Amino acid sequence: MTLDLVTLSLFNAQEFFNWFIQHADYLFVFIFMTIESSFIPFPSELVVPPAAYLACVNEGAGADMNVFIVVIMATLGALAGAFINYFIALWVGRPIVYSFADSRFGHACLIDRAKVEKAERYFDEHGAVSTFVGRLIPAVRQLISIPAGISRMNIATFALFTSLGALVWNAILAGLGYLLSLTVSPADLYEKVEEYNHYLTWAGYGLAALCVAFILWNAFRRRK
Repeated sequence: MTLDLVTLSLFNAQEFFNWFIQHADYLFVFIFMTIESSFIPFPSELVVPPAAYLACVNEGAGADMNVFIVVIMATLGALAGAFINYFIALWVGRPIVYSFADSRFGHACLIDRAKVEKAERYFDEHGAVSTFVGRLIPAVRQLISIPAGISRMNIATFALFTSLGALVWNAILAGLGYLLSLTVSPADLYEKVEEYNHYLTWAGYGLAALCVAFILWNAFRRRK
């Protein structure tokens, strides 16, 4: 899923990217990652890589930022957004969640019944650890908190696995920002992030597959 597809009619991705480059700080990283992790469609690729890039080149709006703190703030924002979905699902229940997914507003947020069902199946198949693995999978990452809330998953367990999964993903995005800081100028940054977004998506799928394979191997080994 490219940045242009994700943003659709909500905003111009490149305009936002340029604005963020000029105003990036820890607070904005936290706020936009909270939005990204909730039910509002927003690509994390527009936030963490440029923030990490600015922290590494030590110039512009991000001159005072540290790349490790960028990852921490992004992870805290992801956790905050996940809590929004968790508590909404906990309070309103499954029927209303699906009614929202079938509504025009839900579709405007790029949420539909098929995506919610996919997230719920994933949660049912992999249990609590799905909140970790799900954070690495595009289209599931933002919605995996909903079945966790519906099932009233233990809040401490939910926070732990969500934070770990978000930390891995944000570290990957920050790593991209670091690599781009070595060779790419600010003027070419957006094009390069968009170019590498395809590989980031497949990296997320690959990490998720490895995690699932390890879980299955561990389960069958214990049963044997």
